[in-house]
Amino acid sequence: MHVNETPGAAVLAVAQSRSDAGNIAANIARHLAFMEQAAGLGVSFLMFPELSLTGYEPESAWGMAITSDDTRLRPLLAKAREWGMTTVVGAPVRSSAGDDLSIAAFILHPDGGMTVQHKQHLHSGEEAVFTAGAGGEAFNLGSECFGLAICADFSQASHPRRAAEAGASIYAASVLISEGGYAHDAALLSGHARTYRMAVLMANYAGVTGGWHSGGRSALWDEQGEQVAALPDAEEGLLVAQRSGSGWETRSHRVAL
Repeated sequence: MHVNETPGAAVLAVAQSRSDAGNIAANIARHLAFMEQAAGLGVSFLMFPELSLTGYEPESAWGMAITSDDTRLRPLLAKAREWGMTTVVGAPVRSSAGDDLSIAAFILHPDGGMTVQHKQHLHSGEEAVFTAGAGGEAFNLGSECFGLAICADFSQASHPRRAAEAGASIYAASVLISEGGYAHDAALLSGHARTYRMAVLMANYAGVTGGWHSGGRSALWDEQGEQVAALPDAEEGLLVAQRSGSGWETRSHRVAL
C-alpha cells in the first residue's frame, strides 16, 4: 500500500536495522544510509531500535558509552537537520559524574538540537549494568505528539498512561524483542493503543544482537489496537506510515546494505 500524500500529515518511519557489536563508526554509517533512504521517501520522523548505535551488548556497554557532546554524533545531527527529519537513535550513556550508566534515546531535531531520554524501567538483569533513568517529555512534530518508550518502559502500565495524559497521539517504542517474547509484547503494545487511543510505532532489530535473536516485525498499531502493518522477521527495512482520511496508509521498503 502506498503512503498517502495528504498535505500537512507527517510521514513516520521505523528502521528495522542490524548493529555491528560495538562498532559505533560502522553503525553510524548504517544509520546514515537508512536516513538517506527515509529522506527520499519524505519521512519526517525516523526511529531506530534500542541501543542501535552499539547493539544490545550490556557486558561491554561501559566501554561503548557516549555523551550528548560526542563528536561521533555530528554526522547524524547534520543529516537530521539537512533532511528535516527528527531521528531517534539509541546508545548507553554515562551520567555527568561518570558513576552511572543508563540506556538512552538521543532525539536529533531538524533545528540541529538534541534531547536525551533515559530508559525508566529495566528488564530483569539489566540492573547489574544499567541504572534506571528519569525518562523524558513528550514532544510535538507537526500535528502529532510523541511519547517515547525504550523497550521495558512499555511493560509498565504507568508509562503509556503518562504519555497519553501528556497528550501523545503516537507512542513510539524502540526495542529489542526476541522471537520468543514477540507475541506477549505485541499484545501489550496493541492493548496500550486500544486503551489510550493512541497509535503505537515499534522499531525492533533485524537479526541477532547480544546473543538475542530478534523477532523483527517492527510494526504500527492503530488507535483501536489493530496491527496495520509489520515488516518481515529478519530483513532490514523501513516501515513508513502516514495518516489519511480513512486511517493509516503504510508501505514497507527493503533496505539492502
